[in-house]
Amino acid sequence: MIEMEFDIRESRLPLLALAIHNGHAIDPEVEPYLVPDEFMRLKEEDPLTGFFARISPNFMIVNTSRFQTDLNRPREDALYRSPEQAWGMEVWKKDTPQKVMLKLLQDYDYFYRQLDRCVKRLIRAHGYLVVFDFHSYNHRRSVDGTQADPTENPEINIGTGTLNRELWAPVVDYFQNCLHGHGYMGRKLDVRENIKFKGGHLSAWIHEHYSDRSCVLAIEVKKIFMDEHTGAINILHLRELKKAFEAIVPGVLQVAEKIGASKFSNQITG
Repeated sequence: MIEMEFDIRESRLPLLALAIHNGHAIDPEVEPYLVPDEFMRLKEEDPLTGFFARISPNFMIVNTSRFQTDLNRPREDALYRSPEQAWGMEVWKKDTPQKVMLKLLQDYDYFYRQLDRCVKRLIRAHGYLVVFDFHSYNHRRSVDGTQADPTENPEINIGTGTLNRELWAPVVDYFQNCLHGHGYMGRKLDVRENIKFKGGHLSAWIHEHYSDRSCVLAIEVKKIFMDEHTGAINILHLRELKKAFEAIVPGVLQVAEKIGASKFSNQITG
């Protein structure tokens, strides 16, 4: 079963923060059928993105590993059935019972029902919604730890591939400029849009179901706050990143409110 943490206070703010790849837990009934060991799984998970998600009073944090069910992929790709879907790794043993796979797809459906319920409640309350979809990514995959080309790997990548960019441009631009200007460890963060990632299935799903009333920013944080090979966390760097995200929330919501007030004075029903 997918383990999730919720805290939805729809009367507070039109902001929902998500960390759907945060988790590392595996259902005991599922673990015997997984090929990758715990260390291999950790390398491709997004640890501590749930820490970032708590900048919002409304958040959903998934504590189950993406290797069990990947919630940022379409349902037909949510289970890594081939190495091409999982960084070249064989994920499932050949004797994995079909009932196990079916159960995981039911968990996938459960998550999206809960997400739909949360998004709908917040849009009902405010008329629109900003979503911070937090992820992290590796940038030192080589054995010797050489850093990937920084020109193609920003420290913060904002994915807006399915967003109505024309409508929500002020929000995206404010997020990018202010996060860059806030500073990090005595310097400015490298924050760019759609360089490494353009957003995954979750962003597309919300935009498809809630159209222009939703502004999802898929936020990919380069793993500059940890050693991606050993899993060791730099607490100071982690906290500084969270402070940077916290600092820009009021301004993001002010900009979003101007758009919401002019475009979405009526709340959704149904």
